[in-house]
Formats: sequence, structure tokens, C-alpha cells
Amino acid sequence: MNDDDTHDDLMGIGPFARLVGLAPSALRFYDDCGVLRPAHVDAATGYRSYAPHQEARAVLVRRLREAGLPLTEATVVLDGDRQRAREVLADHALKVRRTAATAHATIAALLGELAGTADATARTAVDGAQWASALRQVAPAVAPAAARREFPVLGRVLVELDGHEVRVVATDRYRLAVRELRAVSVEGGGARLTLAAGAVPEVAAWALRQPQVLIEASADAAGGRLSGDDGTTWPLRSADAGEGTYPDYRAVLAGLPPVRQRIVVDRGALRAAVVEGALPPGPLRLAATDRGLTVASAAERGAGPVELPAIATGVTVPFAMAPDVLLPALEASVGPDVLLEVADAAQPVVIRSADQGGFTTLAMPVRLTPDTEH
Repeated sequence: MNDDDTHDDLMGIGPFARLVGLAPSALRFYDDCGVLRPAHVDAATGYRSYAPHQEARAVLVRRLREAGLPLTEATVVLDGDRQRAREVLADHALKVRRTAATAHATIAALLGELAGTADATARTAVDGAQWASALRQVAPAVAPAAARREFPVLGRVLVELDGHEVRVVATDRYRLAVRELRAVSVEGGGARLTLAAGAVPEVAAWALRQPQVLIEASADAAGGRLSGDDGTTWPLRSADAGEGTYPDYRAVLAGLPPVRQRIVVDRGALRAAVVEGALPPGPLRLAATDRGLTVASAAERGAGPVELPAIATGVTVPFAMAPDVLLPALEASVGPDVLLEVADAAQPVVIRSADQGGFTTLAMPVRLTPDTEH
């Protein structure tokens, strides 16, 4: 804490978030990656507090993020010299103009081509676009057909109603994706329901056209339904009926070991390294130091490594991951950056979206052999 600050001057994370226009989840994320540390953290509760002098930096962080600047570039503007900051901003402005021009042309082309109520114990309404986004984000973690034959329940997406929190969950036992939504309105108690994975693309496309989606759990606990303003309905099943109990994702999250390293990296750059980096087929070895993130073949040491700018905190923990596990997590995330939280080379890697604190993916790494653990 700054010597000029006293505990009397400090603000809790909620009031400070409102003051600077950032969500509390965003402030926690910026603390985790070292961009905006709180002035004080209570040793007993972990509660974060902020000092008045931090307002200017927090507002600048918000403005840089609103402009879409990756954190690896935002830190240059925040902490680098003015000349380098100007260069970074000018380069980003050029990228934004090019992206906007491409999007405008694509949309223009697409536009040219386009010449009964059941009793319920719980009713929860969510924003239609957010519901569509949540389904599309978790869908890549649904189990493939082979795994569904052994565990049919893994072929469904869990929808959990818990007060004003709505959680959408999918897992194939190697990946776990969780998206949290804030309900628009709530009536009745909680519920655990599932949606057939095969319906997800059609339901997501439909939800985009609805101002709100209503999630209803039936009074007999056998299931429920989704409905919208257009009268369309989609069936939901109880999470504990028919195909076995849905896995306890809460226990998985609670059982994660302490994080030893956090890595913030440009999401697009990491994706390009995996897809276009000319690396040999097979698992990839990732290792981050204060010099950046190295992505290389886990099977052939030194074969075509790709070096990426990154913000790494904690001790270096090399880990290996299959591209077909890593890529869906990157593609489902939102914003220019992702945060990788690594505990151990054999433990799940937590992949969080920098711009959407409510979306988390767990991905199982490939165990590194002794020759690659360097």
C-alpha cells in the first residue's frame, strides 16, 4: 500500500468498481495479472481495497480495454515511455480501421444476399443475446458421440438456476466450460435442468432473435422448457433424470490446487501459433517466463518454437496441451486476451476470458515426459 494512503481512505472493490466504470470481476482479473493491484488485501478475508490515487490508472485501463487493446500492449501505454505508447496506439488504430473495413464489407454483402403455459416452480428470464452467447461458448466442451454412448448425460448442457445467477455448463471429462449469466427477473426457487447438445445451434440462433428467453422448471421436477416472445418452446430435462446425474462441476472447481503461474497472452496470437505456426502435429509444450510465452512441439524439442509476448507472474510451470483441446477454449473466449492459470503440469489449466469474467474453461493437459520438462 502507498505510504500516503490510510485504511480510512480506502474503498472496497464494489464502490471503486462503480467509481471507475469497471466490473468487480474485471478488477479481480487485473489484480491477478498484475495490471492493477489493490492498495490493500485483507489477510483474513482476501477482500480487496483501493486507494483514491488509483482511480486515474483504473480509468485508463478501462479506456484502453474499451478500445480493444490487448493487455500486452496496454501495459506499454500504462508503464512504458510516451514514444513507445504512441507507437502502440497508432499501430492499434490502424488494425482497428482495417478490421472495421473488413466487417463493413462482409455485412454489406450479407445484407445484399438477404432480399400453451405449463405450471412451473421456477421462472427465470435472461437476455436473449447473452443466452445465445453462453450456449455457443460452452458447446465445444460437450462430449463427442463415442463418450456419450458410455455417459449419455455428457451429451447435454447443464442449465442451473440459482437466484439471480444462471450457470450454463458443459463437460466431456477432459474439458469443463462454465458461463455465468445475470438473470433479468426471477420467480420461484432454483433448478437444475439440461438441454440436448444437438439442439444448441438451433436454440442459440433462435435466442438471438428474442429480447428475453424464459427458463421454466416444471412443478413435478421432471424437466422444464425454454420459451420466447415468438411462442417457440424448447424442452428441458431434469439434470438428475433419465441419463444419470450430471457431473458435479462445483466440486471440480473447488478441488483445484493453488495457482502457481498466471499467463496473459493475446488470444488471436496464441490461436495463430497453434493453427499456423508450422509446428509438428501432436501435443504442444507451453512455457512462460518474464520474456514471454514459448509454444513448441512437446514431442520434438526445439522444433519450430513460436515466441509470443505475454505477461507472466509466479513461477514458470511448463505444460503440454493437445491442440484440439486448447483451440476450442481459445475460440470460445471473448476479447483480445486470455488468462491461463497453471497449478501443475498434470492438473487442469484454467482458461479465463479477460473481457468476460463469467466464462471459465478447464482443460486437461497432456502429461510432459521427463525429457520435455526443461
